[in-house]
Amino acid sequence: QVTAKTAFLFILPQYNVSVPTADGELVQYHYGLKDLVTILFYIFIAIVLHAVVQEYVLDKINRRLHLSKVKHSKFNESGQLVAFHLTSVIWCLYVVVTEGYISNPRSLWENYPHVYLPYQVKFFYLCQLAYWLHALPELYFQKVRKEEIPRQLRCIALYLLHIAGAYLLNLTRLGLILLLLQYLAEFFFHMARLVYFTDENNEKLFNVWAVVFVVSRLFTLTLYILVIGFGLPRVESQALDPERGNLFSFLFNNILFRMSVLLLVCLFQASVMWRFIHFQLRRWREYWNEQSSRKRAAAAGTKQQTKPLKRDSGYHENGVVKAENGTSPRTKKLKSP
Repeated sequence: QVTAKTAFLFILPQYNVSVPTADGELVQYHYGLKDLVTILFYIFIAIVLHAVVQEYVLDKINRRLHLSKVKHSKFNESGQLVAFHLTSVIWCLYVVVTEGYISNPRSLWENYPHVYLPYQVKFFYLCQLAYWLHALPELYFQKVRKEEIPRQLRCIALYLLHIAGAYLLNLTRLGLILLLLQYLAEFFFHMARLVYFTDENNEKLFNVWAVVFVVSRLFTLTLYILVIGFGLPRVESQALDPERGNLFSFLFNNILFRMSVLLLVCLFQASVMWRFIHFQLRRWREYWNEQSSRKRAAAAGTKQQTKPLKRDSGYHENGVVKAENGTSPRTKKLKSP
């Protein structure tokens, strides 16, 4: 029994609470320091799954494609993220639908703070934190190039900041919707990269990703403004209550804090859109330069083919020039007497 209790500490979410409802009691969860133990266990699970996908799927495809070292590294990165984002999108969509967060948008801010979480919501957040924390040692295991490490560290830090922030600030419902939008756009991007590595002339999925990315950014900014700017101010003021688990909710009662959060969100979304526009402009410029160079090369080839060839007088027969009367045009040398 002692071993079983210790195993449950690693495997199952902790801090369960029975909340009375009209139909009886409902078991829900809140967060605490024991969550770190559960996250540690699922970090090892994520490392194992990462190795399985790499060995049994990506390595086999790489042997057939014969990619360069740079493309090989990017292919592995996109392959792992495609598997993760597809799984997360399906899982997150199932959670938000079954919990009714999409059918009832007011539930994103009603009864805030959302200190007590359903089992599947808490377990989803723990697994998300475990995955992005496991990405840190994977930088060493995958032997990522030094010039790629700062970019990947920045991406991991941003995901951890947003997921942990939503988890600790009791904004888990809003965080689920935002993660769904973000992961959907990322899935199409990395899927487009995989298709591009297999066929460099196929860039149609990049156009699909561009549309999904812009739409997801607009929805993300709208949700932030709707929930933080208009929804939370209508909630009754919440005081600091550590015994109930309400540690950060009182911050959103401060208008200065809310406006600061909205300002940071808008600046971040603006910087993301600026990088996206810059990337698209560079991509279109390279595409049109390539098309114009192809047209110039084709025009030069056509001119070269239509250029008239110089012909000698007479005709050729067996590689020898003959005159019109059939005699050789060359003058015969006179023999010396």
